[in-house]
Amino acid sequence: MTSIDRAKLAQLVASERDLYEKRHPGSKKLYEASNNLFARVPMTWMNKWAGGFPLSFVSAHGATITDVDGNEFIDFALGDTGAMAGHSPEPLVKAMAKRIGTDGGVTTMLPTEDAQWVAAEMTRRFGLPKWSFTLSATDANRWLLRLVRLVTKRPKILVFSYSYHGSVDETFVSVDEKGNAQSRPGNVASAFDPTTTTRVVEFNDLDALERELAHGDVAAVLTEPALTNIGIVLPEPGFLEGVRELCTKYGSLLILDETHTFSAGPGGSTKRFNLKPDAITIGKSLGGGVPCGAYGLSEDLSNRVLSAVDEGVDIIDVGGVGGTLAGNAMSFAAMRAVLSEVLSDDVFGPMEDLATLFTSGVQSTIDGYNLPWSISQLGARCEYRFANPAPKNGGESLKSSDPLLEDYLHLYCINRGILITPFHNMALMCPATTRVQVLSHDAVFLDAVRELVE
Repeated sequence: MTSIDRAKLAQLVASERDLYEKRHPGSKKLYEASNNLFARVPMTWMNKWAGGFPLSFVSAHGATITDVDGNEFIDFALGDTGAMAGHSPEPLVKAMAKRIGTDGGVTTMLPTEDAQWVAAEMTRRFGLPKWSFTLSATDANRWLLRLVRLVTKRPKILVFSYSYHGSVDETFVSVDEKGNAQSRPGNVASAFDPTTTTRVVEFNDLDALERELAHGDVAAVLTEPALTNIGIVLPEPGFLEGVRELCTKYGSLLILDETHTFSAGPGGSTKRFNLKPDAITIGKSLGGGVPCGAYGLSEDLSNRVLSAVDEGVDIIDVGGVGGTLAGNAMSFAAMRAVLSEVLSDDVFGPMEDLATLFTSGVQSTIDGYNLPWSISQLGARCEYRFANPAPKNGGESLKSSDPLLEDYLHLYCINRGILITPFHNMALMCPATTRVQVLSHDAVFLDAVRELVE
């Protein structure tokens, strides 16, 4: 396997950072003048972009973004899935203009006909019959965890190490080097020790899962069908089916978080792999970037929740489930436009074909230079990691991280007009992504590796 010259890598990163600064003076000026923004950005994670300051943009359409300096970028980050429909697709623009302008009314605490349409469409795609709506997948996960505890009368949940379910406090738990549960490194001043509420095991480890479920105190297993925020970690054959069987055996419910794995197809991984969850959560992509989220319930789970309501539990007002802006008219108009006219069933095949082309190009470079790297794909999403074979769990994926190498590849791409997700090495295709754009990335990736290893 080809090894990386770390001294040369450091020199290349320094050179690319100098080039980044020269090409983006407007973004740098705005960043340095942002004295009233905490950490100089609207949200602190925006500082994750390599280069010392984030780009500021003026417009985004389809699969391209234009920054304040007039530089145009092919966007494979797509808002870390929030813009999986592409930026400002025409059906979404028209729906927003109609809802806000012609029809009027963004949030009224009243339902619209759009809500019925979206719920029925979610049932068609994912199979679960009952749906409720939120402003994010974080909200969906947080509120659903209350409901599963309500009906099971069990105190704990179980997650897989380095899975990601938004900013839900209880899910920031990982497995340490000795296999014990720990508050995930970097967790910010948690109000409680999450290991007291949450069990955690490594992904793809059914033996460990059974050991933890056998305690009999787990209300639900909350998992992504494939890990995505630590790099794509695909389930091994039979793993997800085994999770379902173990949940049934030990009386725990199964929640699938499809927020990122919606890339697998019109009904996400649930429909593609014929999975049988008790509940589903999803967000980000449904509204084309307009804040929204949802959770779906099986008939049995829905009936169990409603039975508890009949016994005096309050899920309408002060019970901690819901929010004033959840289910607003604007979100539903956006979701209906996106699901009916943008992320329709027929676009997922071409998006996946482009992701396969992207994967093939990256793999060709990896093979051509005999690098100890790998690339994984889930439908329209793909991601490379600095490990070969590909990591099979979150712990292995974390160990494959190489921040300096990631900075180099990210900066090299940005300086040549290509964006990939700043948190890791993920690329996502949208309906507006083209073959030419994918081939452009693969050529730049090849050039970056060539400069690094030759």
